[in-house]
Amino acid sequence: MKTFSLRKEDIERRWWLVDAADKPLGRLASRIAQILRGKHKPNFTPHVNGGDFVVVINAEKVQLTGRKTEQKRYFRHTGYMGHERFTPVSKVISKHPERVIEKAVWGMLPKTTLSRQHVKQMLKVYAGPEHPHAAQQPAPLVEAK
Repeated sequence: MKTFSLRKEDIERRWWLVDAADKPLGRLASRIAQILRGKHKPNFTPHVNGGDFVVVINAEKVQLTGRKTEQKRYFRHTGYMGHERFTPVSKVISKHPERVIEKAVWGMLPKTTLSRQHVKQMLKVYAGPEHPHAAQQPAPLVEAK
């Protein structure tokens, strides 16, 4: 029996449309990360970018469970001693709701150059219900319950 390894020529990409309205952020982000990596395909190969494109709409309506709206904060450091900056998630959702989903998906991917390609090139997040990818005919992603 031979081990199958996916090649660039064998990759078939699809476009998926995900409606983030009233969906829990963590579950949504983990499902998107699986699709971006291609783990839902039978020919998954970890070192090849064989995933699909994902278009996320209604990012401003994503649901945060529990008290995350008040308690969750994003950390960044300026590079100077004592200059940590904490941004509450409620402020990020009000200004840039796309970044909340992008950051959650990024956290669920391995930290490699391949994952940077997934997030920057294959993930498209929009705050409202409109998106400019109608020509690609994205299929709605139906979750199993």
